[in-house]
Amino acid sequence: MDKSSSEEESDISESEIDVYAEKPYELMKNGNYKVKVKDTFRCPFCSGKKKQHYKYKELLAHASGVAKGSSSRSAKQKANHFALAKYMQNELAGDSDVPRPQIPSSSSKQSQAVVDDVYVWPWMGIVIYPVRRTDNNYYLLDSAYWSKKLACFDPFEVKTLWLEQDSVVAVIPQFNSGMSGFKSATELEKEYEIRGCGKKDWSDKRGDWRSKTYGWCARSDDYNSQGSIAEYLSKVGTLRSFSDICKEEIQNKNSVVDDLANKIAMTNENLNKVQYKYNQKAISLREVLKEKDALDRTYKAESKKMQESSRDNLNRIFREKERLNNELEAKMNNLKIWSKELDKKQALTELERQQLDEDKKKSDVMNSSLQLASLEQKKTDDRVLTLVEEHKRKKEEILNKILQLEKESDSKQKLQMEIQELKGKLQVMKHEDEDDDDVKQKMKKMKEDLEEKCSELQDLEEFNSALMIKERQSNDEIQEARAVLTTELRELLSERTIIRVKRVGELDEKPFMRACKQRFTAEEAAVQHAILCSKWQENLKDSAWHPFKHVGTGDKKTEVVDEEDEQMKNLREEWGEEVKNAVKTALEELNEFNPSGRYSVPVLWHSKQGRKASLKEVIDYMTQQLKILKKRKRVA
Repeated sequence: MDKSSSEEESDISESEIDVYAEKPYELMKNGNYKVKVKDTFRCPFCSGKKKQHYKYKELLAHASGVAKGSSSRSAKQKANHFALAKYMQNELAGDSDVPRPQIPSSSSKQSQAVVDDVYVWPWMGIVIYPVRRTDNNYYLLDSAYWSKKLACFDPFEVKTLWLEQDSVVAVIPQFNSGMSGFKSATELEKEYEIRGCGKKDWSDKRGDWRSKTYGWCARSDDYNSQGSIAEYLSKVGTLRSFSDICKEEIQNKNSVVDDLANKIAMTNENLNKVQYKYNQKAISLREVLKEKDALDRTYKAESKKMQESSRDNLNRIFREKERLNNELEAKMNNLKIWSKELDKKQALTELERQQLDEDKKKSDVMNSSLQLASLEQKKTDDRVLTLVEEHKRKKEEILNKILQLEKESDSKQKLQMEIQELKGKLQVMKHEDEDDDDVKQKMKKMKEDLEEKCSELQDLEEFNSALMIKERQSNDEIQEARAVLTTELRELLSERTIIRVKRVGELDEKPFMRACKQRFTAEEAAVQHAILCSKWQENLKDSAWHPFKHVGTGDKKTEVVDEEDEQMKNLREEWGEEVKNAVKTALEELNEFNPSGRYSVPVLWHSKQGRKASLKEVIDYMTQQLKILKKRKRVA
């Protein structure tokens, strides 16, 4: 009968454990505390634990582990379990089939020998990860993260726990219950011991201990400790000695062997039955074969008679057939004569028909070609008309701008001339008789006119300045919109769309690859192609190389690639005209779009017309694509 409720409620100090242990020892000895119940054992001081029934060795390991204790165990618990271990070794040693280990005391260093071969089963490990400030707790508490990290030890389940007291993450990998699981658990423990991060190192916590990860195999002292780890271990596992597990493995194997032996015996018995049935079937088969031989003989005799009768019938049929063949041959000869006459007549008709078919085909081809040519001509006319109208519109816009500017310039010049004229007249009149009233009146009026003209000139200059500022702002906004469109549409547009983003100034690598394939093997061609393209891409970026020349005069003066440049000539002689043209095209694009930087830049490009696309063309194209998408969504 348990009387744990009558124990003293106040805790005792570490130094009084040996003295206090005498009282519970006497109570167990007198039978007040029941330890052995039939063939099993129980701990009278852990009535709240899920596991109540132990084997002798398991309970002894439990008592010794708690007596050794951790900092979380109270001194009273250590004393009670110390007394339990002492009682089991002194009073119940006869119920054990293992050698008696020494009783652990509060000052003993040999208690590890008691629990060395007692593990938590199924096999489990414990990994302690001290959390740093920079760590992400979400990932550290994710079981999948630790399953991947500990994959080399092959755990089939991983549990993570947060230990608030030490600010650490406890990871409990669970292995299979066989010997392969034990091997994985011990390999985990050895791995961390080699690094100097075993259980002892975790207990000592020396130096910069938070920068390390610790690990060991779960044993009885972990199971019997307090806290989240012990609760989880007691929930999913039990304490078992290694020798008991080995015995169980051997028993399981013996059971399997016995089952296999029984199956072999049953198989042999079934085999004998089958052999007996086989013998019966063989006897029956021999009788059947005899009957078959008799039937064969009868069949052969009848077959011989039928063959003779068939031979006679065949001879009669052959004679009849020969007579019919002769008649047929005579008729065939007549038919051949008639056929030759028909062929002669038909040949003339066939030639005429073929000639008509050929004429008809030629006529169809010619009509088709004329239709295609007509359609193509119509498309060309439409394009020319569009271009003419566009050119006319642009020309009118330019002329209007020129006329406006000329008017503004003429107005400005006219004002300036009137102002100068008035200033000259004023200067002349100053030298005339200043006492003349008429002269004074004229000078006054001329000054007023001069001030008015100056005011008009100032207003006109301010208006021109405002127009120039607005034009610059519009140009800036257009360039900014073009840059945004180029960036945003780079992922949406492809090489096959009419409007796309092209990096002008980049080499077209296809001519280089074709030239390399003509000279080298497939593998070597790929290497040479990469080297050649890299070299000429760097040459294009070299601002010191300027292979251009000016052609034309006056307003028609333009800058073109100088094909007589030494490097261009060497490139053409060594790799051919196609490769030279690829470099020439890249140079022309760089000179047009980025002459100062000499590096490739992204540009909105009109694929069909092979030129830079205007903002209007880009916006029209994107609007058209949006309409198509809306129609598709309605259909879907």
